[in-house]
Amino acid sequence: MKDITFAYPWVFLALLLIPVLVFLYFSKLRHARPALILSSLPYIPREKAGLRSRLVHVPFFLRLLTLAVIITALARPQSSLSQRSISTEGIDIVVAMDISSSMLARDFKPDRLESSKRLASEFIERRPNDRIGLVVFAGESFTQCPLTTDHSILINRFGSIRVGLLQDGTAIGLGLANAVNRLRSSEAKSKVVILLTDGVNNSGSITPETATELAETMGVRVYTIGVGTKGMAYGPIGQRPDGKVVFDMVPVEIDEKVLGSIADNTGGQYFRAQNENELRTIYKQIDQLEKSKIDVTEFTEKGEEFLPLALLAIGLLLAEFILSQTLFRSTP
Repeated sequence: MKDITFAYPWVFLALLLIPVLVFLYFSKLRHARPALILSSLPYIPREKAGLRSRLVHVPFFLRLLTLAVIITALARPQSSLSQRSISTEGIDIVVAMDISSSMLARDFKPDRLESSKRLASEFIERRPNDRIGLVVFAGESFTQCPLTTDHSILINRFGSIRVGLLQDGTAIGLGLANAVNRLRSSEAKSKVVILLTDGVNNSGSITPETATELAETMGVRVYTIGVGTKGMAYGPIGQRPDGKVVFDMVPVEIDEKVLGSIADNTGGQYFRAQNENELRTIYKQIDQLEKSKIDVTEFTEKGEEFLPLALLAIGLLLAEFILSQTLFRSTP
């Protein structure tokens, strides 16, 4: 959008001449002497005022309008065209999610895994400028989706996550190391892993301590989330021959010391989510802590708008001249 500004706004003071000219014009008309003095007017027939007499002042007001246009042109009007250039410097994020059998516990609705998938998807939708990837782990770990800005594909990959894809167990160290490895070639200034688990590291060839050192070396910040209520929860205890999972009340064991250490040593933060509302709040907190950097550069281009006013002034002068030489021309 163009905004009009004036380089010499003080020139508009000259507009004060216009009311002075109007006053002088009508004062002159009032004091003008009649060309013919008659002793009496009753016998002179009155004629209706014609077009010429009704518009007799038009040339004068055209001259005033021309003067106003010239003054405006002398104030040097300029158009300002502003443009805004926004460049985003997204954050590379890898979500590392536990898909061990304990994630079927029903202290979340319908269970920990489905709730975690749904809330992680909501988090991803709030961050359109970031590259985000997905790593899953249980007794093993693999990359479900590499870093991508196509979040629709990433969210679809969450739909295929289920318990039983991997050998059962909780390989926190291996899951973290895999997530950190996905960020190895990242050139983003901020590299983040969000690691979510409900258990204790009990498998995998890489310890949580080794994976933490790897994250520190690569400058990866790790936010850890412990999922599960405190005390007891209705969770899986085995499987029947027909494949149906058997549930009962089981103790919730989350290695908060290890998760806290991972977060502290990498500059992240540890969170504990005992229900879905708390997990949603945690994702919102992480979203606020890891905001994308946006650089805004404004460009302003000025253009001279003198020419249209000059053409208008010429047109008004021409109209005043034509009227003066035709309709309002004085008879000699």
